[in-house]
Amino acid sequence: MTEQTIQKGTVQPMATESPAAAGHPRRFWRTLALIGPAFVAGAWQFGPGNLASAVQAGSAYQYTLIWVIIVSTILMIFLTDMSVRLGIQSPVSLISSIKKRLGAAAGMVAGIGVFLITLCFSVGNAVGAGLGLSLLVPGTAPVMWSLICTLFVASILFIKSTYAVVEKILVVMIAVMAICFVVSAFVSGADWAQAASSLVPSVPSGAWILVIALVGTNFSINAAFYASYATKERKRTAEEYRTVTLVDTIPGIVAPGIMTILVIVVAAAVLGQTGSPLDSFAGLAKVFEPLAGPVGGFIFALGFCGSALSSMIPNAIAGGTMLSDAFGRGASAGTVTARVTSGCVLAFGVMVTLLFQGSPVQLIILAQALTVLVAPILAILIVFMANDKGLMGCLRNKWWQNVFGIIGVVSVCALSIRLLINFFV
Repeated sequence: MTEQTIQKGTVQPMATESPAAAGHPRRFWRTLALIGPAFVAGAWQFGPGNLASAVQAGSAYQYTLIWVIIVSTILMIFLTDMSVRLGIQSPVSLISSIKKRLGAAAGMVAGIGVFLITLCFSVGNAVGAGLGLSLLVPGTAPVMWSLICTLFVASILFIKSTYAVVEKILVVMIAVMAICFVVSAFVSGADWAQAASSLVPSVPSGAWILVIALVGTNFSINAAFYASYATKERKRTAEEYRTVTLVDTIPGIVAPGIMTILVIVVAAAVLGQTGSPLDSFAGLAKVFEPLAGPVGGFIFALGFCGSALSSMIPNAIAGGTMLSDAFGRGASAGTVTARVTSGCVLAFGVMVTLLFQGSPVQLIILAQALTVLVAPILAILIVFMANDKGLMGCLRNKWWQNVFGIIGVVSVCALSIRLLINFFV
């Protein structure tokens, strides 16, 4: 058969394959590579503080507070989106940009603000890791495990080669718990009609601290703020912005929001008959008993510990990195200042855990609620910088993005005032 016959026959040579078809797998993997900053922020949200607050919300108030998660998730998407655009457009880190446009003092306030919030989150992470492991190993003290977990995470920060392996293990632990919540939501006899009716906002008497804690973990301004750093580190471009929004920002924030709603639904169905908050971790662990009996407590403890450790790592890194940036010592987690400060974040969490051992669950919730005291400053800075025409160019905030940004700012300001009223009045 001649070469001419081959060309005229039905067998087509590989050289005639469509360039678009050949490039499709490559485009698919390039798209997947854009996943990152928002999912990091989402993982940070879905920590022990979020779980403890959601289980308490369901057990004490049934489905009533689901609306808080929905509103928080929507606002979190908009603030994270602004931060991502700032990470794309700013030639330097976000705090460095704030210093250039608003002065060194404003940059210092931002860095210290994020650091203070990470201190609050570190308490919940340390307590949560200790509680989870103490249930996995009966008869052991939670405080001992909090100290061990803190030392373990500290070693990861200095031996980065182990981080990838540890991260995969933690993801599996959290995924097992997430699957159990999905299944439990359908086998626990949840009242979906009542859950749907809870979309109308209302705050039961005595629920304000819990509402503030839920907002503090699900509308996590510091996690949104750090998204700009993760975006800058991954060198995202303006041309990639739309794809980043669709494959990372929206799903990365919506996923933990959905999981938190499922946690409330399961807790309401399983524990909601009590009508009072749970003060013990053993009470929280009962949420999986209808699904897996005694093994359910083990699964919950495993996932709870995994969520604590997975949140503990980025929390410490973010606190160290942004305080280092605020002091002009570099916007990288690898700087000496960032590493030392990250260690301080971890040390603070375990220190508070050692000092206050009365009611660990309530300690976690209080620590999450305290984060809203600093959140308004960070929210204002994100919205303001996202409107800077000289910096943002074509990615500057549109009017409707500003509407949601202002709603977010007003919300955290109002909750901060409410928290202070609860403490002092």
